[in-house]
This record gives sequence, C-alpha cells and structure tokens, in this order.
Amino acid sequence: MTAAIRPFEAADWSSLWPILQTTNSGGDTFAFSPDSSESDMYQAWIALPVATFVSCGGDGTVLGSYFIKQNQPGLGAHVCNAGYVVAAQARGQGIAAAMCEHSQQEARARGFRAMQFNLVVATNTRAVRLWQRMGFAIVGTLPAAYCHRSLGYVDALVMFKSLRADSQAYELQ
Repeated sequence: MTAAIRPFEAADWSSLWPILQTTNSGGDTFAFSPDSSESDMYQAWIALPVATFVSCGGDGTVLGSYFIKQNQPGLGAHVCNAGYVVAAQARGQGIAAAMCEHSQQEARARGFRAMQFNLVVATNTRAVRLWQRMGFAIVGTLPAAYCHRSLGYVDALVMFKSLRADSQAYELQ
C-alpha cells in the first residue's frame, strides 16, 4: 500500500485518537495504561514529543502515526525514542516499516545520533521482527517488566540503532 507520511495537523486528531484508543486498550503493546484518557494520550502522543507524523492513504485517511522525542534530557538528549501505531485495518501493509524509515530520517535531520526503544513487549513478535529487520539490535531484556493484559507479566526488550554513518561510536558487542 502506498501511503504519504506528513506532519500531524490538529484536524488529524479525530481520526488518530480512535486508532490509539483501540491499540492501547488491548494492553499488549503500549506502556500507557489501557484506560488512558483522550487528554492523556494527546499529551503523550502530540504535545510532549519533538514531532508527530501521520501516515495517510490516497484518500487522506489516517492509517498510522509516529512520534519522536528525546529518550532522556540533558546528556542523553542525543538519543531519541519513537512510538508507532497503525490502524488495525492497515496492518501488514508496510505502514509501520515506512514510518520507521521516515522516523529515522526525521531523527537524523533533528540531530539525533541514535534511536532507542525502551519497552518493546517481547510477546509482540511482529514488532520485534520488524525492528530487527530495520536494523535495531536487542541490547537488553527486562524480565517481567510489562504487565500484559491477558498474559500477565512478560519480558520487555530494549532495542537500539545508531543513526550515524560512523556507527563505531555505538558498536554493539
């Protein structure tokens, strides 16, 4: 599927919120509380990040979204973090991969040297495989760090990728 990725606009929220709400309420991918309010999710997805983008189909329908933010303040601000969501009906069509590639380009353009995912749910094997295919390495496993809504406590993964051509500074052993 061909989708255009562009910066989030205020009018996109009415389409994006139901996607976030549906995904989040499953309690199997995001660290946000499954019953997060619309206001809480707007703050986390739109207000706090450095940038938020949407992926739209040819008819303008919002199919997914991602955000970029500093992973840590101050001396850790050169590493970014990102979050992604794809509408249920658009999954498996390359939307997440396209947004991941786009997010890395945007992060580089904003001066970030690396991207880190702090809490990838280990049972979300589709996401783990995609992030690995996109060049992210698992740099740590957090035992029972995620309270999965139906499986209970499961492992979470920390995944990392250098965004610099001279990645020797981030050589992973």
